[in-house]
Amino acid sequence: MENERCEGCEGNSEMQDILNKYIQDKSNLIQILNEVQEYYGYVPEKAMLEISKYLSIPMAEIYGVVTFYSRFTLKPKGKHHIAVCLGTACFVKGSEKILDRAKERLGIDVGETTADGKFSLEATRCVGACGLAPVFTVNNEVYGKATVKMLDEIIDKCMEEGC
Repeated sequence: MENERCEGCEGNSEMQDILNKYIQDKSNLIQILNEVQEYYGYVPEKAMLEISKYLSIPMAEIYGVVTFYSRFTLKPKGKHHIAVCLGTACFVKGSEKILDRAKERLGIDVGETTADGKFSLEATRCVGACGLAPVFTVNNEVYGKATVKMLDEIIDKCMEEGC
């Protein structure tokens, strides 16, 4: 990933820039985590350590917040992040076939990223577009009334020219 630069977050100017925007108060944890997630594409362990020191919060508490909210991830996502909705409306209308095809096409399972870092795959419970079921997203762009053929076309487009 292009922003995967947190190998030694201690003293890392990007990390320090994020932290310095906030007063050292526990109430700023989620905002800081949001910025870290946006910048790196995930929340690196070393970033959590820096946040822990900066806000004087135990690592366990930060880890609890990161793993509680689905917005945050501990693993880098691919350049093209595909999320297939498995909520009731989508599932009934065939989203499981779409997910199975995505796994087959990309050669990865849910929660994984391709070796080249181009694609990651996630199963979600609801994206709030039940009237368009089944639904999948690519980098938060919603594709409704989805089919396996539509998924294949989107993956092809991402592989050829980017999404």
